[in-house]
Amino acid sequence: MTTDDNDAPITNDTAAAPGKGDPAVEAILSLIAALPPGKSIAPEAVARALAEARAKPSDPPDAWRRYLKPVKQQALSLARQGRIVILRKGKAADPHAPIKGVIRLAAANGEA
Repeated sequence: MTTDDNDAPITNDTAAAPGKGDPAVEAILSLIAALPPGKSIAPEAVARALAEARAKPSDPPDAWRRYLKPVKQQALSLARQGRIVILRKGKAADPHAPIKGVIRLAAANGEA
């Protein structure tokens, strides 16, 4: 199980509405769509996949960390739209309230 080391709360109410072509949104939705029903993914895994897709030879091994905050912000926005669910301790978290700690992302109602 992949965990998220960043325990800062996700509270950014000014997260941009995900637009077509946003790499973080596309990565979140495509990785969730590829999951078996009932499974979830860590934001870290999405950030790593995003970093791998955009990697340059000169990037350090932990370059994925720069994508973690945008992934969490877009996940929060997608959850507020009802397109995904943010899980905290295995239960759906309210996307309109601050979410702190280790989270996972899952399809909303079995959809992605």
